[in-house]
This record gives sequence, structure tokens and C-alpha cells, in this order.
Amino acid sequence: MPAQIIDGKLVAQQSRDALAIEVAAFTAQTGVTPKLAAVLVGDDPASQVYVGSKQKACAAVGMTSELHRLPATTTQAELLDLVARLNADSTVHGILVQLPLPSQIDPEAILDATHPLKDVDCFHAENVGLMIQGRPRYLPCTPHGVQVLLASADIATEGAHVVVLGRSEIVGKPLANLLALKGPGGNATVTICHSRTRNIAHFTRQADILVAAIGQPNFVTAEMIREEAVVIDVGTNRFEGKLVGDVAFAEVAQKASAITPVPGGVGPMTIAMLLKNTLTAARLQSR
Repeated sequence: MPAQIIDGKLVAQQSRDALAIEVAAFTAQTGVTPKLAAVLVGDDPASQVYVGSKQKACAAVGMTSELHRLPATTTQAELLDLVARLNADSTVHGILVQLPLPSQIDPEAILDATHPLKDVDCFHAENVGLMIQGRPRYLPCTPHGVQVLLASADIATEGAHVVVLGRSEIVGKPLANLLALKGPGGNATVTICHSRTRNIAHFTRQADILVAAIGQPNFVTAEMIREEAVVIDVGTNRFEGKLVGDVAFAEVAQKASAITPVPGGVGPMTIAMLLKNTLTAARLQSR
């Protein structure tokens, strides 16, 4: 039987609808409109699309946003100066510096310079540390989106063996930590595989839930999963002129019990969770 398709577009829309009600209530109570400042350095086409989508999503839930476009020749000092100004601007509640950055800029320096209260991507070391300790200020957007998608499909993580392909700071590492934490959406047994893992298929075939975030198009094939596994595809790759994930969707969907598509799976959830964090940031800064 073909797998259940977990519809990220639908779940993200439901999340945004609920968030719009919360934003309206917060603004009516405080007179404050949550505001996200996005910073785009250079003219990477994919980054421009992502930032544009985030701006539209802000407007749809009643938030405001501003975009700071900087040339690809921007120096690290110039970007740090902008981040400092945004940190000091009380009308800005969330700061998003779109990655990747040009080679002359150290991304860690920029992420470390962002005020932890305005770090709505949850990339700052302080916020990552709080999350790992199980007392998060914010939850990282893509990993949290994966959790919400699993819950929406009534897929239990407690006691499940989850294999995460990829160890990035954006998805792999934080997702593994979230899934292992005590509480709803957690209590999983987690294995992380990466480019240096020997015989990856040995591990992926053991997974109750497989999360692919390795950045290689169609990497996960049907022979790499067990029957009735749940497969979450975080990959976003351009391949033969179209957008595909890290999973060979057509063949894997014939073997899995549930699967996310690309596009329309995890991607919309990332933006929805970013908006949720921005409202949380506005609440924290309006106390």
C-alpha cells in the first residue's frame, strides 16, 4: 500500500491560521506588532526566494517585516554593524540573517553577535544550550517543524528508533537533541549518521522513523528502509531542472508507511515555526 503523504502545506497553514489569532490578541493587548528583520547579503536566487516567502508569511499573520539587502561585497564589519543596530532597535523582535553568507564573512561571528532574545532561528549558542538542556527559549525552526509534522500524522516518537541522516547545526544536531528530550515529541532513541558513517544502509534499515537531511538528491532508496518505516525528507536539491529531496520519493513511498513530499513537506513548516518564534520573541521583549 502506498505511504500516507504528510501534507506540510496543510499543517503549516493550520499553524499560521492559529498564529494569526494569537498575534491579533497580543497586538490588541500590548499595542505591539511583532516585527522580523531579515538580512540578505548578495544575490543568491534561492535565498531571495526564501526571504520573500518569509516576508509574505509575516504579513499573512499580522506581523511586520523589513528586509535589509546588502551587496555580496559587504564586509564582516559592515554586517556586524547592521546586526548591532538591529539589536538596539526596540521595534525589531526577531533578526534573521539568511545563510549562506559570502566567503569573506564568518557566519559564526554574525550568529554570535545576534542578541539571544532576537535569535528567532535558534542558532545562538545560548539558545542552543537552553534547548539541549530541555528548557528552550525558542525551538529551531526546521527541527520543530519536523516534530509538528510527526504529531499531525499521529506518529509517536516515544520509544521509537529515529535515524537522522546529517549532522548540520541547522537540522541534524538540533533535531537529534529535540527527539531525545523528555516530553511530547521526544523520548526517542536517536542515531545520527553522516558522510563518515560506514555502511549507512545498515543503520537506516533499523529506523522506525528516518529523517533525511544529508543534502544529496535521491540519496535514500527503497532498499535503505524497512517496511512500514516513516520517512521525513528535509532535503531541498535542484536535480535535472526540478526540486527534489534527499529521498527517491516514488520508490520509497511504495514501502514506507508515511512520507513527506518535496516540495510541500518540511519546507512550509520551517517558515511557520519561524513566525511562532517571532511572536514568542515579541512577548519576551514586551514584558
